[in-house]
Amino acid sequence: MSVEKGPVTPQQATSGMAQIVERNINALLKRRQHEAANRTWQDKLADGVTKFAGSMLFVIIHLVLFGTWILWNSKLFPVKPFDPSLVVLAMFASVEAIFLSTFVLISQNRMAAMADKRADLDLQVSLLAEHEITRLVTLVSQIAKKMDILESHNPEISELEQDVHPEKVLDSIEKFEDKYNAAPGTDL
Repeated sequence: MSVEKGPVTPQQATSGMAQIVERNINALLKRRQHEAANRTWQDKLADGVTKFAGSMLFVIIHLVLFGTWILWNSKLFPVKPFDPSLVVLAMFASVEAIFLSTFVLISQNRMAAMADKRADLDLQVSLLAEHEITRLVTLVSQIAKKMDILESHNPEISELEQDVHPEKVLDSIEKFEDKYNAAPGTDL
């Protein structure tokens, strides 16, 4: 025994769409939690140092530390300077800059790898959506031909019924970029 469903109300459609959006958000959040939980201790250290180095507390600590160091060694106050030429301070700052740069690069490399994964996912979803749309265009075109609708004979529709081949699109992009870059005074 089948139960006939009536037309879908806008509220039901929104509710169904909200469930899909919620499912997708949950999947993304679970993936992020999984990636965060599976970071190596080196990645966690680099991320922690990078996060701290990018904070106002880090700036304030350095202002106080370097300011005190410079004032102490400036001979403006009646205290004995321990680094009058500020060579030790410069060396300390240089070594700190080397390590901070390395930690930031480690974090950026990991973030770039994650961005590449997301871009690959986005491309795959786009290709799947394009394939599904192509199939829908084909189906609607066949229905339109069967109903003898004039627009069904539009030559653009037969082009839309063809699958997009990513390698051909990439080749076209490369040819365009090569042609554009070969022109004098152009830069991409």
